[in-house]
Amino acid sequence: MRPRVWNHLLGVLSLCHPGHHGGLPGKAMHLPPERSCSSGPCHGSNWPTETCQENHIDQLIKKATRPEELLELVDAGHHLNKNHAALIFIRLSRLPFEKSEDKASLIQDARFQQLLHLLNSQISSVWHGTLSRLLRSLYALGLPETSKELQSVEQEVRWRMRRLKYKHLALLAESCATLSRKQHSQELLAELLMHLERRWTEIEDGRTLVTIMMKVGHLSESLMNRLEDKCLELVEQFGPDELRKVLVTLAVQSRRSVPLLRAISYHLVQKPFHLTKGVLLDLAYAYGKLNFHQTQVCQRLAADLLPLAPNLTSGEVARCAKSFALLKWLNLPLFEAFAQHFLNRAPDIPLPHLCSMLLAFARLNFHPDQEDPFFSLVHEKLGSELAGLEPALQVDLVWALCVLQQAQEAELQAVLHPKFHTQFLGGESQKDQNIFQKLLHINATALLEHPEYSGPLLPASAMAPRPLALDRKVTPLQKELQETLKGLLGSTDRGSLEVATQYGWVLDAEVLLDSDGQFLPLRDFMAPHLAQPIGSQPPPPGAKRLAFLRWEFPNFNNRSKDLLGRFVLARRHILAAGFLIVDVPFYEWVELKSEWQKGAYLKDKIRKAMSEELAK
Repeated sequence: MRPRVWNHLLGVLSLCHPGHHGGLPGKAMHLPPERSCSSGPCHGSNWPTETCQENHIDQLIKKATRPEELLELVDAGHHLNKNHAALIFIRLSRLPFEKSEDKASLIQDARFQQLLHLLNSQISSVWHGTLSRLLRSLYALGLPETSKELQSVEQEVRWRMRRLKYKHLALLAESCATLSRKQHSQELLAELLMHLERRWTEIEDGRTLVTIMMKVGHLSESLMNRLEDKCLELVEQFGPDELRKVLVTLAVQSRRSVPLLRAISYHLVQKPFHLTKGVLLDLAYAYGKLNFHQTQVCQRLAADLLPLAPNLTSGEVARCAKSFALLKWLNLPLFEAFAQHFLNRAPDIPLPHLCSMLLAFARLNFHPDQEDPFFSLVHEKLGSELAGLEPALQVDLVWALCVLQQAQEAELQAVLHPKFHTQFLGGESQKDQNIFQKLLHINATALLEHPEYSGPLLPASAMAPRPLALDRKVTPLQKELQETLKGLLGSTDRGSLEVATQYGWVLDAEVLLDSDGQFLPLRDFMAPHLAQPIGSQPPPPGAKRLAFLRWEFPNFNNRSKDLLGRFVLARRHILAAGFLIVDVPFYEWVELKSEWQKGAYLKDKIRKAMSEELAK
């Protein structure tokens, strides 16, 4: 720097700061002691005194623990400016109020109104970041919709919307949605969401993106689509916590975004993340809620959770078991550990957690090694409390015990009693029809698997097939099987398709064969298994009824040829009703390419079923 310029600058500095002495280049310039600021008042020149006073007020606002302490600043003679007023409102919104009436009386306080007036007169000078927090605070404090100060702040936000940071817009949108239902705030919310959607490309880091997805993604479908696209772009930057938050956000909103789920699954499998207990449980929940099956992710979750099982709470175990049941993923060591966990803590296990565990076991048809002790615990807990549970849950629990072949007579009677089951008769909602379907299965269990059962049972009038059982979308396997069976039978007298039974199950087809393996006309013979029996003659000696049951991909545990509990129960009931079963699983049918192969396959299945019966 030239000497003349340097000397000029020194002269200017000496005029601006009288206590400061010029010095030569290269020498340190020291502030005099009175220039240092602390939380207390300062002495010296006007400029540092004013700055220190502002700092002192800021500290008082920050340290306040009661609304009165903040309002006293108005009376204390402090020189409050517009940013102080904004900070006081922000601090007030964060303080606890014992009663909702306290907020109302606070708003009516003259000092509160004085602060509002100060703020309103200088609102255009409030800093951007403070402005966004201020509006959120005014919503939290419950200012009335007619408040001109609130409307003024909202209008200021509108004018500055293009200059506010993206994260401030997101936080404001969340506040408009959660803290205020007033018309003004909802109109502002629409504008904020529009700006968020237009400016989504400004998001540059994963943390901001994940926060916005969690806070405001649910408010706009189009915005959430943009955020998912941005997630795909930034997913490589995410750590395990960000991946967890994205998955949980998708699960809460029931958004099954397959490309994003695949990308997250890839990184979970490929990267050596250390997954904590909380992350593992949330990942299991999200994958289960979204019904997204990824084999390697399921394997990792099960392997990482197994050593943690002894230290989980009963609630975490129940939650985890439910998640894996939704995924149809049965990891035997892990589920054995879950059962052992409950046995070890038997006296302290809450009934809701035991119920969740029982339903998970039934879905996967899992029988623990220590079956007797486990189900003794179940019966003990349910014995006195079953009747006090919500009716639909009572049905679910008894049905689960039927699946696992553990239902006791008293439990069957509890849900088959007319005073209980009549509440579900004639129900038209999907839920009521599903519950009644399970009641039919429980009724069938009592009839077919409990010969000593003395009643009560469902009335015959309730056995008529319902639309839910028959009016379902036809699957490709179902359509091909029906066409092949029609060709095999030749005549409608020789068999029936889509047979609704009184047990709550629908057979894909039914035929009656004599002792020589020849088809008999079904309509001529008694059929006690039908919901509406037909025929009057008993079948001839040696005749056998065959039921064709197709098993689709969703009927099996994941990566397994083991049926889910529901379909194991169906197969048991059909066998107990006197049928021979012709199983048609999808993994065998898919290998058959021609009509001839399919017909030959069914004929071979029929011969095998008859041969096995004769061998008995």
